[in-house]
Amino acid sequence: MSNEAKAEVVIETKKRKRKDKEVAIFGNYRSYYGYRICKDMKADPRLMVLKKEWFEGKDCLDIGCNQGLITIEIAKSFHCRSIRGIDIDANLVENAHWNLRRIAKIESASCPSPNVSEPEVSEKAQGFELSDEEKVDRPQNLFDIVSFQKQNFVECLHKHSEKYDAILCLSVSKWIHLNWGDDGLITLFVNIWRLLRPGGVLVLEPQPWKSYQKNYLVSETATFNYHNILFHPCQFQEILLDKVGFRTVENISSSLPGSATGFDRPLFAFCK
Repeated sequence: MSNEAKAEVVIETKKRKRKDKEVAIFGNYRSYYGYRICKDMKADPRLMVLKKEWFEGKDCLDIGCNQGLITIEIAKSFHCRSIRGIDIDANLVENAHWNLRRIAKIESASCPSPNVSEPEVSEKAQGFELSDEEKVDRPQNLFDIVSFQKQNFVECLHKHSEKYDAILCLSVSKWIHLNWGDDGLITLFVNIWRLLRPGGVLVLEPQPWKSYQKNYLVSETATFNYHNILFHPCQFQEILLDKVGFRTVENISSSLPGSATGFDRPLFAFCK
């Protein structure tokens, strides 16, 4: 058998194996958090290296929020003024809404307070707003703070008129890269910069190139883009600082607790 024939057999074998697995061409895995977090850890380790000042009293956006668990936990732990989670998968967005209702119910039962309104009788519905200081200090009603929406990251971000103080892009860049190529990745970075207020922070967790090599057969589009990619993850810092316009970058993964195997990825904070 020729080397070319052997290579074709390997590719077909990989494709058959993938048919038996969950197909998630955008990284929209249903059980993502189940294998992302080690069994001996109670919470996602990435939460432990995020800084409260990036989020407290701020407007935030989580790109590729999956089932919304990180989004909701940031709202709870860091007291955002608002945080929106967006994902390309409508089913995951529905799961995120379900998680929000579930967690809000638990929070309400454990910390009852007359100052916390039900979602249908919120301050906004009654027609009056709290000051920023009051919103930070009061017990949080998650329904007032957290929202989820189905959106295509690349094609819809330019339509956003809102501005944000913090944007999270956690283990999403590879899937945008594989589905929309270099142009899609640069579009993502430019749109994020545009949506951030001056002094705003992008928290980026890029997947390494070896992760691309494991997933490029997920679709014909991904395979085509994989073979035509010029900008590798090791170049993202240079692109964001020198081309897009971010002022500084901080590697916050040096203090990151142990992650599940395969998820020990760098975590960067870029400041506009």
